[in-house]
Amino acid sequence: MSGSIGQGAARVDGREKVTGTARYSGEIALPGLAHGQIVGAAVPSGRITSINTAAAERADGVAAILTRHDLPEVARVPLVPSLMGGPAPGETFFPMQDDVVHYAGQPVAIVVAGSLEQARYAATLVEVEYAETPSVTVIEQGRADAYEPEKIFGGFMPAQLHRGDIEDGMADGDLRVDTMVRFAPNHHNALEPLTTTAVWEGDSLTLYDSCQGIKAVQLTVAALLGMSPSKVRVLTRFVGGAFGSKAMVWPHVTLAALAARHVRRPVRLTVTREQMFTSCGHREEQEQHVRLGARADGTLTAIRHHKISVTSPFDDWAEPAFGASSQLYAAPAFEGVHHLVRGNTMTPTFTRGPGEAAGVFSLECAMDELARELGIDPVELRMRNLTGADPNTGHPWSSSGLDECLRRGARRFGWDGRDPAPGARREGNWLIGTGMAAAAYPVAFFMRTQRARARLYSDATAVVSTAAQEFGTGMTTVLTQVAADGLGIDLRDVRLDYGDTDLPTAGSPVGSNGAMMVSAAVHNAATAVRDQMIAMAAGDPESPLHGADPGEITVTGGRMAVADGTGESYRALMERHLMNDTEATGSWDPPPLDTPYGLLTFGAQFAEVAVDADLGIVRVRRMTAAFAPGRVLNPMTARSQLMGGMLWGMSQALLEGTRMDTGLGRWANAGLGDYLVPVNADAPEIDIELIEVEDRVTGPLGVKGVGEIGQVGSGAAIANAVHHATGHRVRELPITAEHLLPHLPA
Repeated sequence: MSGSIGQGAARVDGREKVTGTARYSGEIALPGLAHGQIVGAAVPSGRITSINTAAAERADGVAAILTRHDLPEVARVPLVPSLMGGPAPGETFFPMQDDVVHYAGQPVAIVVAGSLEQARYAATLVEVEYAETPSVTVIEQGRADAYEPEKIFGGFMPAQLHRGDIEDGMADGDLRVDTMVRFAPNHHNALEPLTTTAVWEGDSLTLYDSCQGIKAVQLTVAALLGMSPSKVRVLTRFVGGAFGSKAMVWPHVTLAALAARHVRRPVRLTVTREQMFTSCGHREEQEQHVRLGARADGTLTAIRHHKISVTSPFDDWAEPAFGASSQLYAAPAFEGVHHLVRGNTMTPTFTRGPGEAAGVFSLECAMDELARELGIDPVELRMRNLTGADPNTGHPWSSSGLDECLRRGARRFGWDGRDPAPGARREGNWLIGTGMAAAAYPVAFFMRTQRARARLYSDATAVVSTAAQEFGTGMTTVLTQVAADGLGIDLRDVRLDYGDTDLPTAGSPVGSNGAMMVSAAVHNAATAVRDQMIAMAAGDPESPLHGADPGEITVTGGRMAVADGTGESYRALMERHLMNDTEATGSWDPPPLDTPYGLLTFGAQFAEVAVDADLGIVRVRRMTAAFAPGRVLNPMTARSQLMGGMLWGMSQALLEGTRMDTGLGRWANAGLGDYLVPVNADAPEIDIELIEVEDRVTGPLGVKGVGEIGQVGSGAAIANAVHHATGHRVRELPITAEHLLPHLPA
């Protein structure tokens, strides 16, 4: 083996990105390119009574203005998460099919013009009149009509979970702790907004789309337009951030295709920054209630976890609140229930750490309160409640490592000797606090067969192909490493071909499963080629390896050899057999959903904060975390992912929150001027330890994934640290100075 796996290799696409030669979906140069601009509804609920396009049609460069009267009827496609491997519309509603308005920002017209500036100006001239009806946009407006759905998450997950007898479990405890947390809605703000370029050649469609899954885009657009997938090709190499916003396929992609067909020229449709708040879902407004029952020694007897959130008028969507909270600890009784409010909003969607970023936050804040009530150290309380099996099924973990994460994270952070008394530590005007939280995120096994192709040339270089795309995670780098390792050649001798639906199928790398699933297919393709060459050498009378046991032959640097060093290179073998190249296709099928193992990735988070006693400003000084993500393909890219997640958890805890103007039924801070995200000056010192644990269930390489686990637990550790610093528990995110000022010492 070449040993490429586990090395901190620099990104193979780094040069393209820093030199500007990387081309994103909005940078594809095409002859005759026109630009589309969406006109969004100005009201949250009602009907369109008229659209006047006369002034817009007279504007310079306008090629067409499309309304519902200009679009064909599209097919209705079920809401199925993209990780299932099929068509994945972001919502079952498709706009511009009738005159009904379901939410503010809903597309009601599209302007197509020669330049982006012309299209955006002309869009301001389109006059739309409405017959507005009353709207529901926040929980409080619809709380009385909240309901318990049967399924959530696109109908894939049950909305309730029961284990044991919850009332008996609560009664068995010596103490009960009740907590409630309100979460502001969160919106995606990737550097690259949604962008699609659509080109028709006869009845064939090519899309350049900023997305997380080109196969999902191909299948979704084909299903909506009633086309064969073979007639739709999607090309996406580079994506400027996604984090769940581009996991599902939103209406703008198909609208771009329809606009291009209408004007008979390529059309690029780019969503504005403000429209990002009404075009690609969001993390919904939600309240979570957690009640714990525990004995005096800290042993949990029951966990009740209820959530209420706002969904759209047409989909029962909710982030699954209690996936990890029902599995982290060995409570014999558990009750989880989702409640939904139908609101005038688009369907919410995946946002980094979906479900668990908020669900584990609620649980871990409750655990912190329990530790204080019982006088038990928070780390020790969690250690006392760990379980070697999934409490819901009794199945053993495929791999765990949580106990080691807690111990080693605490040691690296310097947790021992901490004074548990709130407000005990002060540095000048700063109140200092420390907090921690456990972390867990599900290992997703919902994808279909993954495929890759490896081709080895006679000069011992290789091209590996798969229909994945790079959206900032380092995917192309780790896949290149896996290919080099499987083939037994140097990293520099492998080129990865990706980002094209004409290549072997790869599913959407969402839910932290990208490295796990695509690397498995790449590994199997590469090792299939390697094994072909080894078998050929062992069977070749002219080879030094003739008659050797293939299982005893290893490959390093393109040279096959047995233990005593006897061997020959790929090049020598292929030249002797007059071979220019050889190739193989590798595939990987995920284990079935009823695999008898508990499937979580674990971690532990620690944070130190300083709170200004006069101003209530919170500064995160340092963060430490330990994670056990199975086998680590590249520690450098893994740490980058985990660091980004930890900072996002900090942002969720202290900065991010979208505000709804209930009078207008519109988001009041739909832009980066008012929607706060962290900048470099906000970033604390971050220390991350990676703990490799063997996992024989998650694929041939034992990989779990790190994309989301970094955010889970981060916000809770910070909130617990704020309580430790001030003695006040804030039960609303984001935590702001307004929450703290009335409770700070004079």
